[in-house]
Amino acid sequence: MINQIEIKTGVAQMDIPAIHHYLSHDSYWAQGISYDLVKASLEHSYCIGAFMGDKQIGFARVITDYHTFGWLADVFVLPEYRGRGISKKMMQHMTDEPWVAKLRRLMLNTKDAHTLYGNYGFKQLNNPDMLMEVYRPDVHR
Repeated sequence: MINQIEIKTGVAQMDIPAIHHYLSHDSYWAQGISYDLVKASLEHSYCIGAFMGDKQIGFARVITDYHTFGWLADVFVLPEYRGRGISKKMMQHMTDEPWVAKLRRLMLNTKDAHTLYGNYGFKQLNNPDMLMEVYRPDVHR
């Protein structure tokens, strides 16, 4: 199965309607997000998609300047394809990018995938008291 998965990059290769559907209906972090907002966010990110044939079954994006900082976001694999190494394949593809290895900081939020991301060098914050945020979880609604 994993050998049948093709990783593609770039917003032009992504199935934006499928990504929007998952984020707006099935994700815990972007319920109700508009199509236009998803489309615009992808246009300004490094996009990674997992495909089985023409069907997009996984997605991730890095919001980045490609030189110093990146934020991994919107990572998902459709429920019926989980547990088959697809997220690992997407993560490996991302971490193999030469520009990713040169980033000073790569960050993410996760509710339940700490073990997965730990395998790719992510760990608890070094200095959490130095970070601040403006948090507006429903601003997209």
